[in-house]
Amino acid sequence: MLRNLAAAVLTLAAVTVTVTPAEAIPRLVPAADREIVFTADGTTAYGTLHVPKHQAGQRLRAALLLPGSGPTDRDGNQPPASSPDTLAQLADALDGDGIATLRFDKYGTGRTGLGAYRSHPEQLDYPAFVRQARAAYESLRDQPETDPHALLVVGHSEGAMTALLLGSTVRPRPVGLALLQPQAIRLLDLVALQLKAQIAEATRQGQLTPEQQHTINAAVTAAVTSLREHRPADTTDLPPAIAQLFEAFQNLNARFVESDDAVYPPDTAAGLRPGTKVLLTCGTNDAQVPCVTTNALTTALRHAHTGGPGRVTLPAVDHLMHDANHPNTLAPPVRDALHRLTRH
Repeated sequence: MLRNLAAAVLTLAAVTVTVTPAEAIPRLVPAADREIVFTADGTTAYGTLHVPKHQAGQRLRAALLLPGSGPTDRDGNQPPASSPDTLAQLADALDGDGIATLRFDKYGTGRTGLGAYRSHPEQLDYPAFVRQARAAYESLRDQPETDPHALLVVGHSEGAMTALLLGSTVRPRPVGLALLQPQAIRLLDLVALQLKAQIAEATRQGQLTPEQQHTINAAVTAAVTSLREHRPADTTDLPPAIAQLFEAFQNLNARFVESDDAVYPPDTAAGLRPGTKVLLTCGTNDAQVPCVTTNALTTALRHAHTGGPGRVTLPAVDHLMHDANHPNTLAPPVRDALHRLTRH
């Protein structure tokens, strides 16, 4: 009898269940946006931090999102003329992989405005935008939800060139870069290539004669040379729209154009930490950044011993990362390419 009773007690002990207090169960924090404020060169900049749903106390991978050229705000828009929501859509795509994001209003846009450059905008140069992006990276690094050792930088167009510069200078170094439709050659070389492609198309359509095409191409080349030699560009032989463009590159914008054009992106790749994961995309329908312009940068990244996914060609995708079936949202190949980076 005693032996049977002891066996029963042992059996009961074997099935005893420990009850976990409710407060010990991790609390799920819903996804949310909040305004972020940081300072660069005496200017207060404003941005949006998007934090995906996560367990309380969890440190998340996080990405800084950098816009393309011109007055492009935190969402990737240039209101009222253009509102593709490029950066807002990138934040949404990265949320699906559990990655927090920070996007901000750069100089001349949104709540940030010109800030300290308001009274002397002609002194605003490209390095000022890089310093602002670096301050944004540091702000993202210091957020309580982010893992400072699992940071990414995602740049679109000119923002991709800025991402390359940050990748070799910030601390801690980012674990990965997404260079989306990047400015991969010098600014004025890219402008000349774009203009000559448009001139060739106008000639093909019979709007210009071959002789006119030759004259205009020569004038574009001469204008680029003049700007690089700090001389006024002669716009006499240029169509009005192209002449206005080169005039805009001078005077108020001269310092920015000169400092942006001074950067050759393939050279910056050498400063990246070996093993840094890099995604570089180019779209076959991208007239602004043709895939051929990314060849030298792709080679430089390989020589720097960066990791994959490397260059990914996006069929039928344009500069805003849309295709014919997705004119207002990120095309599926773009999302797939991003996932290839975040999966690493």
